[in-house]
Amino acid sequence: MAATITAIGFDADDTLWQNEQFFKLTEGRFKALLAGHAAPEDLGQRLLAVERRNLDHYGYGIKGFTLSMIETAVEITEGRVPAKVIGEILAAGREMLRHPVETLPHVRETLERLAGSYRLILITKGDLFDQERKLAQSGLGDLFDAIEIVSEKNAATYGRIFSQHGDGAAQSVMVGNSLKSDILPALEAGGWAVHIPHALTWAIEHAEKPLEAPRFRHVEHMGQLTALLSTLS
Repeated sequence: MAATITAIGFDADDTLWQNEQFFKLTEGRFKALLAGHAAPEDLGQRLLAVERRNLDHYGYGIKGFTLSMIETAVEITEGRVPAKVIGEILAAGREMLRHPVETLPHVRETLERLAGSYRLILITKGDLFDQERKLAQSGLGDLFDAIEIVSEKNAATYGRIFSQHGDGAAQSVMVGNSLKSDILPALEAGGWAVHIPHALTWAIEHAEKPLEAPRFRHVEHMGQLTALLSTLS
């Protein structure tokens, strides 16, 4: 018989609230600023390559994204990018840091329904100040038993968090939209993982669904999570 589920980890960005849409809008603004230097498709590919290269230096989040846009602009223009363009990129980054938080459908009612029956843990990566800002604005913070803002999500991360705040990975579930960061490493740690897709997912977070993994599950939206959990416990 399967062990009883006692803890649930939730990703934040694009699982609890909208996030990637703001990156896409800013990327569109970036492409417009540099339209005279390269085609939009090339600009997007160059920016993504720089983002990949910079993850080990800047980590995840808006600040790293802004620095990567500036670096891409310098490369594309061979060092001749106008100061005005750099200023526009910096302004776009600041606007992202001020964007209002929009929770996704069914999130609050699902968390309220689950609170008390399970230990709820927010597990998110990115810039500390920005993640704290979004959590505060969301009004969801009081529903969680623990908050973990980490630099990377891997099997060791989940193993540590679920042991510290729960009864170990085997009795825990990770819920999120990223197959690469939320699903695969949670399964590797020995836990359950529930994928909730989002219409916009950063290319770096793409991965194949682990359809053969016995502890992998998929729902279309957060409102279906409670019923699914009843089949795991």
